[in-house]
Amino acid sequence: MDTSTTPSGGAHPAETTRLTIRGMTCAACVRRVERALGKVAGVRHAEASFATDRATVTFDPTLTTVTALARAVADAGYEVPPDQPALLEVDSRAPEAMRAGSADRGASPSAKADPEDGSLLRDFAVAALLTAPLLGLGMSHGAIPGADGPIGRAVQLVLATVVVLGPGARFFRLAGNALRHRTSDMNTLVSLGTGAAYAYSVAAVLVPSVFSHAEHGVLPHVYFEAAGSIITFVLLGKLLERRAKRRLADAVRALVALQPTTARRLTDDDQEQEVAVGMLRLGDLVIVRPGEKIPTDGRVLRGASAVDESMLTGESMPVDKAAGALVFGGTMNQAGALTFTVERSGRETALARIVDAVEQAQAGKAPIARLADVVSSWFVPAVLVTAAVTFLVWLLVDPTQEGLATAIERFVAVLVIACPCALGLATPAAVAVGTARGAELGVLVKGGAVLESASRVDTVLLDKTGTLTAGRPELTDVVALDGDEGSLLSIVASAEKQSEHPIGRAIVLGAVARGKVVATPEEFASRPGHGIEAMVGGRRVRVGTGAWLAQDGVDTSMLKPRADELAARGRTPFFVALDGRLAGLVAVADAATEAARIGVAALRELHVEVVMVTGDRERTARAIAADLGIERVFAEVKPEEKAAIVNAERTRGRIVAMVGDGVNDAPALAAADVGIAVGGGADIALAAADVALLHGGIATLPTALRLGRQTLRNIRQNLFWAFVYNVIGIPIAAGLFYPLTGWVLSPVVASAAMSLSSVSVLLNSLRLRRFDRDR
Repeated sequence: MDTSTTPSGGAHPAETTRLTIRGMTCAACVRRVERALGKVAGVRHAEASFATDRATVTFDPTLTTVTALARAVADAGYEVPPDQPALLEVDSRAPEAMRAGSADRGASPSAKADPEDGSLLRDFAVAALLTAPLLGLGMSHGAIPGADGPIGRAVQLVLATVVVLGPGARFFRLAGNALRHRTSDMNTLVSLGTGAAYAYSVAAVLVPSVFSHAEHGVLPHVYFEAAGSIITFVLLGKLLERRAKRRLADAVRALVALQPTTARRLTDDDQEQEVAVGMLRLGDLVIVRPGEKIPTDGRVLRGASAVDESMLTGESMPVDKAAGALVFGGTMNQAGALTFTVERSGRETALARIVDAVEQAQAGKAPIARLADVVSSWFVPAVLVTAAVTFLVWLLVDPTQEGLATAIERFVAVLVIACPCALGLATPAAVAVGTARGAELGVLVKGGAVLESASRVDTVLLDKTGTLTAGRPELTDVVALDGDEGSLLSIVASAEKQSEHPIGRAIVLGAVARGKVVATPEEFASRPGHGIEAMVGGRRVRVGTGAWLAQDGVDTSMLKPRADELAARGRTPFFVALDGRLAGLVAVADAATEAARIGVAALRELHVEVVMVTGDRERTARAIAADLGIERVFAEVKPEEKAAIVNAERTRGRIVAMVGDGVNDAPALAAADVGIAVGGGADIALAAADVALLHGGIATLPTALRLGRQTLRNIRQNLFWAFVYNVIGIPIAAGLFYPLTGWVLSPVVASAAMSLSSVSVLLNSLRLRRFDRDR
């Protein structure tokens, strides 16, 4: 469990704790947990999430405790594991605990081996293994000799008994738990359908004489295969559901993994001492070499380097660091060595704040209520009442033994035709086909709720770096005062050949791509924050900022208008001086991709508003936006501010999709109605997102939204047909029209109707396989 203190308007400060909860199986469970927590004295707010198996509770610590909250959850029929760790709830006064907390967070309860996972997999394997021959026997209709005879029926009885009382026992146990709390859920529906089919079939095999027509040698039909199939498919769905839930925890684990486990601390006699990051204290001196991650937040004391901060800011260009500059834990030091003073640690670091933002967003995003769960709150009691009334009425009409058998048949027919098989398949069948088709088209979707949300998206917030752009600098312009741009590029690339800076590498790659000769410089020196200086072919070459070249007496005014023009277009210009005289300039940029142009244009055709939200500079962001035709731009936005922008759009009543590819996007991805990560981006972004575009970049986004719309339409059609069968079939099965028309529905026909409803749902769902990315 994860506890923190928050300000409160009352006399006592409120505490907020996050409890991991086991045993929630549907949206009805979420409501039950929230009600149980809300009844505890001192609880100010309780919100449970079926998606993350966690509950966030704000309470007055003077009136209740976390133990009391856990007890309330247990009394409601669920479990709070007693070994939940405190997660990053430390400060510099307890440094040894800081790293332990971080490690525990990375191995959250969702990530640990859960005995329930093994149990669920084992139950599914047993159920599938036994249901296969059960289906063969039950649906052979005489094709298998003896299948309909006493031996075949006995074999079906044994197989079904193992499935129902073994793997299926969990559903009956959970349904009984719901009954004890005077409610119903999907477990009630599953138990009702399998129990009715199984109990009727057992009676048909063991005491067939109680059924009408048995005395004439006609054996009553059995429904063992229906009972076994329902249990097997529901177990499969639960397996897939748990796998999706585990992936939600990957976002937090990957964030924590960004922080290195050790640091080089300088002792009082300037000796390096490798220590655990959790041992660092405020004021400690830490040294970081090129290619290493910075262990925690601090301020540079000496040294100069370029640091890749894209995981925090979204800015693709490395940031130059010198004495006095702030550095942040988890960022990558690229060029020179840095010595810095520790200023923040534990949950106060920038990385820890992003972790908190992701967890808060996930905890606050309630799953979309499943229609089947909502319907079950009245459907199940209604069916039970209808079946009971049917039994009593037919028994009153004919109280003889034959009348009892008829009443039993009518009773079971109502229960069998009201079996939730079609209702239970309506959503997962469409989701299964839709997500599979999406994967074929490069769209990885985490579940049905995501597809439903994607179908309603009317606003898309796009990160710039790596989403609309390639995420790396590329050479875009070469301007030579003498007009020989090829020769100038060759000289500049040769000067940059030994540079480790991404901009230098971009210039070299650009020159090679243009077929220019790139020689090795005789001398090379990097001037962090200014540029580079080299000797190429006996000529002194300087590439860098105008201010730096001016210190050497180089007048850059002749090319300054051109440099300003390039900067206004989102490019970064650098002046070039040869032997102390201005020779030209080169420019690099992280330009918009062709996929971005296609994707933005297609979103407009879908009448979706497109907004850019980026941590990059205002001028650069607006230049890219203007190039793509995007009108609304939020620039220089911090990671936590991105999530605030998402929430502001949702407050306006918009259904928001956030698209990004970096760690800095993770909180906003989690806060949006639909978080979409671009493939090839950070693993954290992919884990926090609901949808991953595996290939094709942003151009695949319209496909994802169209797929969501088509899948939701398919789900609605499935639910319509499932309800039609029940609304028409139940009255006929109950014999309501018998006095007028003579219509009755035997359990055999009821089973056929139930199967037909399931087949119609499946066939309709399979139409999604024909979904095309261009339609």
